[in-house]
Amino acid sequence: MRLVDPDGRQLGIKPLPEALHIAREADLDLVEVAPMANPPVCKILDYGKWKYEAAQRDKESRRKTSNVQIKEMKYRPKIGGGDFDTKTRKVAHFLDQGHKVKITIMFRGREMAHPELGKRILDDIADRLAPGAKVEAAPKLDGRNMVMVLAPDRRAQKAKPAQEPQPQES
Repeated sequence: MRLVDPDGRQLGIKPLPEALHIAREADLDLVEVAPMANPPVCKILDYGKWKYEAAQRDKESRRKTSNVQIKEMKYRPKIGGGDFDTKTRKVAHFLDQGHKVKITIMFRGREMAHPELGKRILDDIADRLAPGAKVEAAPKLDGRNMVMVLAPDRRAQKAKPAQEPQPQES
C-alpha cells in the first residue's frame, strides 16, 4: 500500500505490517483514504480528529445550502384593490426570502368565459414585482385555474443594494 505520513509526505509503497508499525511508533492510526487506488492509499493520522473535522466540514456544507420551497398565493378575478395589494406584498416577501411562488387565479362559474381577466391580473403581478422576480412558468390555464410561477431574480437582488442611495447627513 502507498503510505502517507501526517504531514502529507509520501513514504512510498510499504507492506501492511510495516505501515502499522510506523503508525504505532508515531502513536497515531493507519487510515485507508483511497481504497480503490492501485495500490490503495493509507495515511497515518489521528482518526478521532480526522472524523471530527470531516463532520465539521459536512455540517458547514449543509448550513450553506438554502432550502427553497414553493409558496402559493391564490387570487380571484374579482379581487378588490386592497386585497390585491396585500397579497402582492406577501408574494414579494416570499420572493425576498428566496422562495418560488406559484400564483393561482381561481375561476368559478361563468368567470371561465373571461380568462383574459385572470391573465391581466397575473401580468399586473409580474409587472409590480419585475425588478426582483422573473416569470419561471408563463400563465397557463389548468382546468378552472390559471397558474403562473415566479422565482426570485438573484442578479437583480444583488444589484438592488448597490443601487440604493446612501442616506446623507445634514
